[in-house]
Amino acid sequence: MADSFGPVYEVTHTVDREIIAAFDDWLGQHVEAMLDVSGISRAAIYTADDDGDGRPRRVSQYHFDSDADLENYLAGPAQVMRQSAVDLFSERFDVSRRVLHESEVVDGSLKSAALCLNCGATLSGQYCGNCGQRASSRLISIWQLLREAFGDLLELDSRLWRTLIPLAVRPGILTRDYLQGRRARFMPPFRTYLVLSIVFFLVAFFDPRENFSIFFDDNPVASEEPGGDTDNSRNIRDEVLREFVEEGVLSADQAGIETLPADVDSIGSAPAQAENADENEENSDGVNIRINGNPATADKCADFDREDMPPWLESRLTPDRLKVMCERIVADDGKAWGSKLLENVPAALIALLPLMAIVLKALYPLSKRYYVEHVLFVVHFHAFIFLVLTLQILFSRFVSLLTLPEMISGITTAAVSTYIPVYLFKSMRRVYGQGGFTTTAKFLVLLFAYLMGLATTLMVTATIAAFSI
Repeated sequence: MADSFGPVYEVTHTVDREIIAAFDDWLGQHVEAMLDVSGISRAAIYTADDDGDGRPRRVSQYHFDSDADLENYLAGPAQVMRQSAVDLFSERFDVSRRVLHESEVVDGSLKSAALCLNCGATLSGQYCGNCGQRASSRLISIWQLLREAFGDLLELDSRLWRTLIPLAVRPGILTRDYLQGRRARFMPPFRTYLVLSIVFFLVAFFDPRENFSIFFDDNPVASEEPGGDTDNSRNIRDEVLREFVEEGVLSADQAGIETLPADVDSIGSAPAQAENADENEENSDGVNIRINGNPATADKCADFDREDMPPWLESRLTPDRLKVMCERIVADDGKAWGSKLLENVPAALIALLPLMAIVLKALYPLSKRYYVEHVLFVVHFHAFIFLVLTLQILFSRFVSLLTLPEMISGITTAAVSTYIPVYLFKSMRRVYGQGGFTTTAKFLVLLFAYLMGLATTLMVTATIAAFSI
């Protein structure tokens, strides 16, 4: 049978190490004196971990019979009992106090204090007051696991929605509140950035119809009737193969064509064609189409203008390297290069964060703000860009799905393009608190730096992608 008890008055002392022995003697006597106070049924002393500066800590708990007894103690003898420690140790210790309402007796004995399984702190409720972990240690069900995974998404009052709504419509408010210490109500800045960037790239570059085309292929089967699409496709294929044979890329046997046009000899001599065919047969197990021998590819990759390149880039991109890169890109119409570019864009945007923070640090030299505070501003701004672009893409696809006029999508795109710089300007005013004229001048400098930084970053990313294929 469980009997409820009154509140527990807990006092934590943080003491200089030089006086800890004398303080322990005084605390033992003090606890004995506290037991003589009316309304206190029990008292205990615990040794806590040292604080961050290595100072020992002692925790004393006093069990009161009721809330009224605790109020009488605080209004009366409390000041007298505290004064003895001040007289003896002056300012060589710090003290904090709190009231707990969680003790109870089970089967006539005091229930042992539960400890947090994560950090070892004494639990005083459903969650640990030190690290925030839930007190329960039992295994959870699949349903509870899903609720924890999607809880922030489904709960309207969660930190997710309390973060996304002001991020979208209140420029700079998240950064200002974070710097002023109001942080627990919002998602951490870098977590917000990472989540929104992942969502953006999934929405922007993942097309189910392209990646899982087998499930969406609704094209009718080609007709097998004479004169249908099948015959047309076969004729086109035969024509292309004949051109390969005429140019000496394939032999007639490889192409599977029994007869050739009568004017084959006008293109090249038979011995030369046979020699080319023999080379292809010796160097390949089947069809061998070499990009280096393609005149169209050679023309595209012949000359490059390197005069406008930065010196550090021009010295590395020699003509031979440029030609090799070009041939690799043209070989598959740039698909492999585009794929590598998309893989590197997230890292490039992350690299842009500290660069823009340096620009802000230079624009506000007298703001007395640390560099990391400018980084925080840029992180929130980039998170906003990911959010608004994701919404724009989803809206455009919704308009396309409903076959609405494309003008609607164009209007929203223009609105978003205008809103982003306006958002940046208002964020600068709210966070840094300067006047309109000064902020406008710094906004223009920051906007130019963004354009230059983004162009340079994308150029380097594109070059790295070209070297990677």
